[in-house]
Amino acid sequence: MLWLLAGCISVALTVLAYLPASWMGVLLEAQTAGRLTLGEAQGTLWRGSASVGGAPGPKDPVTPLLLGRFSWRLSPLLLLGQVRLQLENPAALTQPVSIAGSWSQWQISAAELMLPAERLAGLGAPLNTLGPSGRMRLSWGVLRLVRQGQKVDLQGTLRLDIEDIGSRLSSIKPLGGYRVTMDWREQSAQLVLKTVKGPLLLNGGGALENGRLHFSGTAEAAPGQQEKLANLLNLLGQRRTVAGRDVIALEFR
Repeated sequence: MLWLLAGCISVALTVLAYLPASWMGVLLEAQTAGRLTLGEAQGTLWRGSASVGGAPGPKDPVTPLLLGRFSWRLSPLLLLGQVRLQLENPAALTQPVSIAGSWSQWQISAAELMLPAERLAGLGAPLNTLGPSGRMRLSWGVLRLVRQGQKVDLQGTLRLDIEDIGSRLSSIKPLGGYRVTMDWREQSAQLVLKTVKGPLLLNGGGALENGRLHFSGTAEAAPGQQEKLANLLNLLGQRRTVAGRDVIALEFR
């Protein structure tokens, strides 16, 4: 019996040691409700690499959303309830990201993530219709996550800087630069959108609550750009007059 038990333990440890890296994709899909997955995963669950892309159909190839490949090192202490994960991607991350904690709560180190706007079309409508171009940079300080049943609470602030954004629906390039600030508290985040520069002025605020977006804002052309941006503005929403200005109402409920 002792030899049988030792053999079973040896086989179990061998299987655990060589769990394929594709299992990390299963975990990513589960945590993002199927929105993201891994492509061309190599290595093992504990030490591997892959590209990050939109989750297509079962027979469709993964469309990469981020530059480069992410490599990870996951400590076997996970089997004892301790999470120690390090992510690296010199093409997309300004520095390695470490995730530490337990099975129910984690702390994510500060970093910046580069997001090429062109690849957002891989997420489907309406982004594939807009055909965005430009540069985006998502930055954050230390983030804390706590799992409460089937939900995850997030504490921290994220900032999305959008630079030289363009669209195939407009001949004006770039349309502008924008900043979105997201202040997360548990299941909700307060959102603020403001224009940094450019002929297309976007401003507003709202909240993300339990995965639902509530947003109220305006879109308008800078002085002298109304005619050039008229077609694009008509696609964004309904026209209104606010304080004597002709603006487009951006409403999401």
